[in-house]
Amino acid sequence: MSAAAHVRATGHGQGGPASKRIVVGYGFWLFLLSDIVMFSAFFAAWAVLARSTAGGPSGRDLFEPPRVAAETALLLASSFTCGLSALATRARSLVWTELALLATGLLGAAFLVLEAQEFAGLVARGAGPQRSAFLSAFFALVGCHGLHVAAGLLWLGTMMAQIPVKGFRATLERRMLCFNLFWHTLDIIWVGLFTVVYLLGAGA
Repeated sequence: MSAAAHVRATGHGQGGPASKRIVVGYGFWLFLLSDIVMFSAFFAAWAVLARSTAGGPSGRDLFEPPRVAAETALLLASSFTCGLSALATRARSLVWTELALLATGLLGAAFLVLEAQEFAGLVARGAGPQRSAFLSAFFALVGCHGLHVAAGLLWLGTMMAQIPVKGFRATLERRMLCFNLFWHTLDIIWVGLFTVVYLLGAGA
């Protein structure tokens, strides 16, 4: 038997295929890239329709930068606590993992509450998505991000229920890896959305 046959698979390109953790992470990155392509289409639609107000209110009239800054702070803070949950998982600390996930969920929920209040306020002022192409593009882009955050919270809640029961199994660790990738990607998209839609829109 050749010496190469005795080389142990490391998951780093030597001696065999990558580990399942790497394969799952790579596959989930492909999913996230497809999601980013979708958001890119929404951003492109926004860029085209941002000035199509049909004589109605524009971003300068509607957007409230302090409120959106608070939403941004909440989401960025949730990204920090999400990272802490990954460190706690690696350390096999059940209590700190659950606490970090709980903090992430509460911050994400607070973000969604502020966003829902913003949408309700716009609709109450007659600035719903049907008012103009500008508002249609706005509600589609921001609403799509909000739906992703809501889906992430459901995912987070499911894992919080599973960890005390199943422990730190390999499958659960891989789910935590994917959730962290998903949540941080949403934060990155929001930073772009906050800059392009709200800051530039309010100053247009």
